[in-house]
This record gives sequence, C-alpha cells and structure tokens, in this order.
Amino acid sequence: MAMSSRSASTSEPASSTSEPASPPSGAPSTSRRGARLVVVATPIGNLGDLSPRAVEALATANFIYCEDTRRTLKLLSHASIKGPRLVSHHRFNEAASTAMAIERLEGGATIALVTDAGTPLVSDPGGRLVRAAVAAGIPVEAVPGPSAALTALVVSGLSTDRWCFEGFLPRTGRARAERLAAVAAETDRAVVVFESPYRVQRLLDDLAATCGPDRPVAVCRELTKLHEEVWRGSVAQAAERARTVKPRGEYVLVVGPASAAVATSAGPAPM
Repeated sequence: MAMSSRSASTSEPASSTSEPASPPSGAPSTSRRGARLVVVATPIGNLGDLSPRAVEALATANFIYCEDTRRTLKLLSHASIKGPRLVSHHRFNEAASTAMAIERLEGGATIALVTDAGTPLVSDPGGRLVRAAVAAGIPVEAVPGPSAALTALVVSGLSTDRWCFEGFLPRTGRARAERLAAVAAETDRAVVVFESPYRVQRLLDDLAATCGPDRPVAVCRELTKLHEEVWRGSVAQAAERARTVKPRGEYVLVVGPASAAVATSAGPAPM
C-alpha cells in the first residue's frame, strides 16, 4: 500500500546533509513517479464479463475508489483479489473523497476507480476525480469493458449509426420537459435513456406524449443477467404493456429517431 507524501517524508534519514537535485522542468517529481488513476469498467450483471485486464488493474492498485464498498468487495472476492484498500466514493462525499485521492496520487499511489456496475462516469460518480487528476498532471488510464448504454444499443434493433446518451432524465419540472422535447426532436439519432423500475411507467407515458405514440423504442432490463429481456415496439405499446406487468430491474430505453419505422418484438416477453 502506497504511503501518502506526508507519511513518506518522515521516513527520510535525519542525518542527510544535502538536498537532492531538482528534476528538470516539466519532469515528474520522485514522489509522484508511477502515480496513476485507472478508470476500470466492471460487469453490469454477469460477473463473467470482468476482463483479465480489469482483474490486474484492481489487484495491483493501492486503493480502489468505489460507490458501495460492499458490492465491490463481492466483486473482488469473485476474482480472488485481496489487498487493495476500498474507499467509498459517491455523489454525497465526492468533493472530500476527490481531495484525499489527489493527495494520495501525488504521494505516488495507484488508484483504481470503479462504479457499482458498468463504466464509471456514465451516469455514475467519478467525473470530478478524473478532472482533478488531469488538472494535477496525473496520468489517467481506462480499462474499457461493460456498458449498459452500449449493450442496450446493440441489441435494440434500431440504427446505431448515430446516437446520443441522455442518462437519467430530470424527475420533474421544466428541466424534464426540455429534455423530453430534445428527445422528441431527434430525427436521425437513437437516444439512450436510463430509468428505475419505479419510474419507467411515467417515462414511457411522457415519451408517448412528447414523441408521438408510434415512436419506436427498445425497452431493455436486467441486461447480461439470467432474466435479461428486450422488448421492441412503439412507445405507446410499451406504456400500455408496463401498466399490465410489474416492472422489475434497472431499465435502459433506446428511443429510435422520429424517422425510424417501428421494430416489432420477436415474441412476447414480460417486463
């Protein structure tokens, strides 16, 4: 485990009588040499999707910054990883956690950044930390892997030539109305939207009202898991269906552009 720059300085011999030569301008300091922030994608459901490179990055990090230490601990246990210290890093403590992370990175540590599932920063915490590391001149690397947005897009049956990502829409007010209007205005791009099972019914109703009842949509849930389901049809059909079947699991909706024809589902599948 890497020591912070403050604790490391106390281990220097007290009898030293000469100052080390300063590094050339622009060169990394000795304490920061080897420091790096590694953004690691983790499975969105199926633990078999954890890549060997991700395992290596997690196993060799001094610290792992994660949303929920309990969930990340289960992932590490699955991969037989022991040793890295887990640090809680979520939207409620992101400012303080980022400041401590930068201090550790400047002390020479390697930090792996993960989210509960998927790729960090994509509707998840981590953006503040990455920006701070870049501003501090600390190398930032990525270990790519699972992404709910991309997984839903490629199984949607809709055009993937051009698309955009909206994440979670605002829950209420003018901000929500404006974002829904933006989705409705897309004429040649698919739009990927995240939603919880508790609000997916309202989202589908709002999409039908703003985009028109015949707008094509793929409703994806439990992606890569045992009960993965993808339903394809119009937003009006999807909204009606959601009223008869209790929504379960996290949802990813892929809304087709206004010019797209409605894709029909290969067969009935419960939401």
